[in-house]
Amino acid sequence: MLYLLSAFSDTIGPLNVLRYITFRTGGAMITALVFVFLFGPSIIDQLRLRQGKGQPIRSDGPQSHLVTKKGTPTMGGLMILFGVLVSTALWANPYNRYVWIVLGVTLSFGAIGFYDDYLKVTKQTHAGFSGKLRLLIEALIGAAAVYFIVSIGRQPFASSLTFPFFKELVLPLGWFFIVFGAFIIVGAGNAVNLTDGLDGLATVPVIIVALSFGFISYLTGNAFFADYLNIHYVPGTGELAVLCGAVIGAGLGFLWFNAPPASIFMGDTGSLALGGMIGAIAVATKHEIVLAVVGGLFVLEAVSVIVQVLSFKLTGKRVFRMAPIHHHFEQLGWTEPQIVIRFWIVSVVLALAGLSTLKLR
Repeated sequence: MLYLLSAFSDTIGPLNVLRYITFRTGGAMITALVFVFLFGPSIIDQLRLRQGKGQPIRSDGPQSHLVTKKGTPTMGGLMILFGVLVSTALWANPYNRYVWIVLGVTLSFGAIGFYDDYLKVTKQTHAGFSGKLRLLIEALIGAAAVYFIVSIGRQPFASSLTFPFFKELVLPLGWFFIVFGAFIIVGAGNAVNLTDGLDGLATVPVIIVALSFGFISYLTGNAFFADYLNIHYVPGTGELAVLCGAVIGAGLGFLWFNAPPASIFMGDTGSLALGGMIGAIAVATKHEIVLAVVGGLFVLEAVSVIVQVLSFKLTGKRVFRMAPIHHHFEQLGWTEPQIVIRFWIVSVVLALAGLSTLKLR
């Protein structure tokens, strides 16, 4: 919205600053942060009042959670989504189609997560609605988003898979790219969802990944920097940095209330939405493989669950004491702050490793 004022920069010089993505990214970050700080307490009070007993705690999870986390309200992702929506609408270029596609995925996945949280809270059970149906809906949303991303990109590059370290290595996938891209979006959404099991555990890694992909988006969408770094130039994706800035600000605001001991949980409402958003940005910027590195913590959490399930079904034995893997470390005796902070450190290291691929070509 504010971007439109830059059209009057010829008569009002200072308005020219609104043309710069970096300035608007900073504005989006601050706006989202202030929004969550101001409205967060009232949102938490309303959720606590309406949910009563709060998020149901899994009886087959760590027994300590039945005591320490009982009664804590969920759906805190609403705080983040409201902050991101308001901030993006205020600072992003409304003519940029990438922004609306990614925002559409974010809000759609958030709606799925909200419905899942609603069922859990109202029925006081950790089981939401059918997992298969949920995955099917997510896949359809992801496929639609990838279709629109491909349709506005340059062919055949838009439907090709790129590889880090090799600028010239491009694998054309044709229409199969829609399936591949949908898998990335759905996988990212559910990987973040699985990570959200301890106070602040998913929040900071999401901020770190959003910061990394805000940087990647800006460079990918800038012809000069893309050429200098030998990365593929994708016109228009630079504007996604504004959306990432909004997520960083909203995430920092939410962390204020989600830090141990949490006053509110993100819930599927937030984790599914933010994961889907990250996946969609990776597809739009042609950095799907880099996402697996930058978001390696989420990949590790998801893989630990897959390995645990397959191992138990095939051999009757468990690889981990409990999955996702952060619960495994709880069973080993690590305290919650130890796990959370150490996982944050791992996330920072992986982000640095992923960003290094931008220059090593």
